Amino acid sequence: MSSFVPRYYEIEQVLRTRIAGLDEDAPLPSDAQLCEEFGVSRMTARNAVQRLVQEGLAYRIPGRGTFVGAADAHRHASKLIGFSDEMRRSGRTPSSTLLEQAVRPADDLERRRLGLPEAADVVVVRRVRLADGEPIALEQAVLPATTAQVVLDADLARGSLHEALTAGGFVPSTGRGTIEVAAATAEDARTLQVKRGEPLLVERRLIADQHGRPLELTESRYAHGRYAIDVDFVVIGPSGT
Repeated sequence: MSSFVPRYYEIEQVLRTRIAGLDEDAPLPSDAQLCEEFGVSRMTARNAVQRLVQEGLAYRIPGRGTFVGAADAHRHASKLIGFSDEMRRSGRTPSSTLLEQAVRPADDLERRRLGLPEAADVVVVRRVRLADGEPIALEQAVLPATTAQVVLDADLARGSLHEALTAGGFVPSTGRGTIEVAAATAEDARTLQVKRGEPLLVERRLIADQHGRPLELTESRYAHGRYAIDVDFVVIGPSGT
C-alpha cells in the first residue's frame, strides 16, 4: 500500500494545529514563508492555505496577508474538523478517556461498509471526548486491519487519530455521514454523565482515504445541550408542476 501523503495536506495539518492555538485575526505565514519552511513550491503552499480559507479557518487580504478566521461556535455539517482542533478553536481544552484500542473480528455491517472480505479483522478505538473536563461525546472508530500498526502505536488518549493516520500514510480525505437523535443507553449515561433515555445527537460517518478507499467508520454520540452542528443550505423552489 502506498504511504504517499500530499505535501499540501501535511502543511494544511500543521497550519490547523497552529490556528487552534491562535486568536482570531492573528497573522499566518505568507506563501513565501511556507515555501521556505517546508521546501515546497508556491502553488503547493497556496493550495494548503486555500483549503483552510474555504473552511473559514483563515482569510486572505490582498496585499496584506493571511489571517486566522473567526472561530465558529459549532462545526458545519459539510466540514469535518478534528475534535481537538474544534474544541481549541472554541476556546476549550480537549482531552480523551481511552476505553478501547484493539483488533477484533469485523461484524457484517463493518465488513460491508468498509469493503472487507469474510473473516476480516478491524481496529477499534473507543473514547470519551472531553472539553474542559466535561464529557462531550462517546466515540467509536472502526478501521481496516491494514491500519493496525499505526492505530495501535498511537497515543490516542492525548493525540489525534487523524494525525496518526496521516503520518502513517492513510489520509482521511472525503466522507459521508448521517445525523439523528437517539436515546441514551446505560453506557451513554455512565460515560457522558447523562440520564438513561435522554436524547443524544448521534453522527455516523464513513470516511475515505486519499485513494477513495473506505478508511474509517465512526459513530459519535453527543450529550444533549453540549454540542451542535451548523448546516448551510440552498433553498430549492417549487418545481412549477
